[in-house]
Amino acid sequence: MSHVGVPRGAARKRRSLALFTTGVLTLPVLAGCSSGEKEATTAVVPQDVAPAARTQVADGGTVNWAIDAMPATLNAFQADADSATTRITGALLPTLFPLDAQGRPRLNPDYLESAKVVGHEPRQVVLYRLNQQAVWSDGREIGAPDFVAQWRALSGKDSAFWTARNAGYERIEKIERGADDLEVKVTFAKPYADWRSLFSPLYPKQVTGSPDAFNDGARSTLRATAGPFRLRDIDKEKGSVTLARNPRWWGSPAKLDSLVFKAVKPQDRTQALTEGKVDVADIDAAAAHRIVQAARDAGSNGAPPAHGPGSEITPAAALRSWALAHGSDEKAAEEAQAARDEKARAAEAYAAEQNDLRGYVVRKSLEPAYTQLALNGETGPLADDRVRRAVARALDRQELVDTVLKPLGLPANPLGSHLALAGQPGYKDSSDALGGQDTKEAQALLADAGWTREGALQKTDGTKAGSEGEKQTDKKKEEKEKEKGEKEGDKADEKAAEEKKADGAKDDGRTDNAARREPAKDDGLYIVGDDSKPGEAEGAVTRALATAPAAAAQSAALLRQAGHLGETGTSEDAPARITAQDRQPGGAAGAYAPVGTAAPAQAPDSARGPLGKDGKPLSLRFVLPSGPGSEPLRSVGDKIAAMLDTIGIRTEITKVSDESYFRDHVASGDYDLALYSWPATAYPATDDRPIFAKPVPATDGSLLVEQNYTRVGTDHIDQLFDQAAGELDEGSARDLMKKADARIWAAAGSIPLYQRPQLVATDKKLVNVGAFGFGVPHYQDIGFKKPQAAGAPANPMK
Repeated sequence: MSHVGVPRGAARKRRSLALFTTGVLTLPVLAGCSSGEKEATTAVVPQDVAPAARTQVADGGTVNWAIDAMPATLNAFQADADSATTRITGALLPTLFPLDAQGRPRLNPDYLESAKVVGHEPRQVVLYRLNQQAVWSDGREIGAPDFVAQWRALSGKDSAFWTARNAGYERIEKIERGADDLEVKVTFAKPYADWRSLFSPLYPKQVTGSPDAFNDGARSTLRATAGPFRLRDIDKEKGSVTLARNPRWWGSPAKLDSLVFKAVKPQDRTQALTEGKVDVADIDAAAAHRIVQAARDAGSNGAPPAHGPGSEITPAAALRSWALAHGSDEKAAEEAQAARDEKARAAEAYAAEQNDLRGYVVRKSLEPAYTQLALNGETGPLADDRVRRAVARALDRQELVDTVLKPLGLPANPLGSHLALAGQPGYKDSSDALGGQDTKEAQALLADAGWTREGALQKTDGTKAGSEGEKQTDKKKEEKEKEKGEKEGDKADEKAAEEKKADGAKDDGRTDNAARREPAKDDGLYIVGDDSKPGEAEGAVTRALATAPAAAAQSAALLRQAGHLGETGTSEDAPARITAQDRQPGGAAGAYAPVGTAAPAQAPDSARGPLGKDGKPLSLRFVLPSGPGSEPLRSVGDKIAAMLDTIGIRTEITKVSDESYFRDHVASGDYDLALYSWPATAYPATDDRPIFAKPVPATDGSLLVEQNYTRVGTDHIDQLFDQAAGELDEGSARDLMKKADARIWAAAGSIPLYQRPQLVATDKKLVNVGAFGFGVPHYQDIGFKKPQAAGAPANPMK
């Protein structure tokens, strides 16, 4: 809810294709990737789903389940398939190897009796033995024709099928019937370790057998399904998808009569819960806090809640308000009484909402997805791997994890892998390949890359550090020198004219022009909140530049001198653009200390001033989402900006709408730093390869990035992925993935931070539903718990 990420369905898709040019990445010496290292022993955070035996679940009823939006398509293999597509098709279609609570693929006995590799030479052969009762909702048996049709649609050989992915299917040589109709034999042209990822979900041949049915027909309906539920209705006006119990389902029958997925925006979830419109909803931390508070208030004997509207009013403020409302000044009394009435109505409405929320409980776990700091290595300072590693070494990842997970009571452990989450069989903490937080090492890396405090003090030419502006032509330089000479030639006349306008100003070497020129080295200028003091010298005097009104008029020019307004020197974007220095305890830049005020003490490990090169400050554009559910992400971003400030890197935070954040900024490369998430997978060799693949030249000379939005990759990483994809020994394949992960850490394009929290509000009476973690719902087991028999003990003795 509070994070921006890419849905799992997209992890195997070719998303936005960005074009750019880039330099060669140099791979540092790797640490922490020797074979003698110990494996991580971090346990998986368990599911929180109120488990109950089927005998304890009542038959019948309807559950309303909130989804973010109506699915654009019901074809999970199309580019615009999303989390709603995955949720709905999970109840309708076969998944041959669903993930268990530890993130491991497990054979689904509802569809398969067995599935295994029966041949290696000369070709890999996988033999599927189908459940003899498995049928589509139209009565036809599930069989080899469905496997063949799906393979042909997804192999990539027929461009008439508009498919977003073909990973794995392109390696299949042929599919044929086995010894009988229940056997399906798949022969691979090339070995494929992730063969269990194929044919899930499995569509009927009516969908995959023709381009028209695949491209258009399956977007809005599925006439044949094979799950515990069948599709009954899609109402786009009401924003709902209704599923009904499948009468042809051969497994344990669904406990619920119907399951309704309702489109409810994340910011509207709390209201939908209080109005009883939904029974299950993913929520953010704020909504979870309200539900927990509602449960605590249940024993308050009708007293108003000690939180919400009006709870902040102190007794003294309440007395003043009463006195105004009953005073002799009629107008003031009327206004005061109106304010009191409005607050009373708000408090009453809030109390009613809290009462409604008592019927829900918060289920929590960790979502199978992780949030990372992405460093765009396309151009600018981050094209240098030393600068990227410096950024990474400046981060206290534990502090960032604590910010998000500790308040929720969830285990707060920094993530140590890009390719597996803690508790998965392939997990290993390889972060030592890059190194932990070390301010001195970060500063040394920046110095080696040419970014120094002395470099920031040289006169700038208005271009951005690390940009193409550094590559100026000799002609432009000559014009600049000529212009500079002309200005110096008029300097005496300008100075004389300004001195006449000084109106008796003190003769201390300052004029009104001082607010517009670069501060001299010995000016002793100090701006509270900006620890970057040009010309800092021992014993320098701090002067009050002007009284408050004059200081306000001069602030824009002074901020420009201090380098706070960016490369244009304007403040048009000021409300949305915040520098790290503005968030320091000393105050905002542009607030001036009185005469004689001592500068605040520097932290021992703090860089004393911003870094620069050839007079250009080292500044990175940090893009963050601005939506109401993204507060935790922005809090993490603020902390990262402050950490980078300690090593002399300025950050300019730009907040953009949630709708454009990923599409217009992350995918297109319009950022230096960004926070977004990737889903976990049991098949990293397949699903994660496009995320970390080295961009390759396209036919027009540009580069194809697939899903590698950091634009950072190496040939060696690609080779390790390719080797793992063809390695049929699971242990060897995992070792290859661990080596690849160590090199991804060392490249410092992506810094994993934490596994995302999963908070789900459910009706208290519901069981077998909630925060599933790695696992997937068993839709047929979800339902309302049977009422407890009268006189039965609440906790029977075992």
